[in-house]
Amino acid sequence: MSWIVFVLALATVGALFAAAHQSRSRAPDYGLDEGRLRGCPATPNCVCSEAGGADPARAIDPLPLAGREHAAAWQALQDAIASLGGDVVLSTGDYLAATFRTPLLGFIDDLEARLDRDAGVIQLRSASRVGHSDLGANRKRIERLVALFMRVPEAR
Repeated sequence: MSWIVFVLALATVGALFAAAHQSRSRAPDYGLDEGRLRGCPATPNCVCSEAGGADPARAIDPLPLAGREHAAAWQALQDAIASLGGDVVLSTGDYLAATFRTPLLGFIDDLEARLDRDAGVIQLRSASRVGHSDLGANRKRIERLVALFMRVPEAR
């Protein structure tokens, strides 16, 4: 009986390493859809302020500029991403994409942001590249990002 448990544990660990490798080797799907952040997939490993849909489990609030000028808010967002260990991999105008790597197995999660000048907010999307559930990791990342962003004093 104990050998069955060992084989199952070994298979589980192998599957986790394979999924982590797939996450690192899978090409990201960055970009806007008709000028807005893309919606979340059917899996519960994504949150989005702009296209979260009717599902409250995927919806988050956009990031308020907190009295900052657009350029200062955009820089404060990038500083907050770096403080959380993220890497900005694409930044064009009012859109940016960043990656975050999980500490244990190195799964890659993607964060996208769009400066919504009309609404005076930054729209956010954070999603896992692979898997079904993220155990709330993307929502927690956005919450930490917002907290860091709001702590940075506004430019004067």
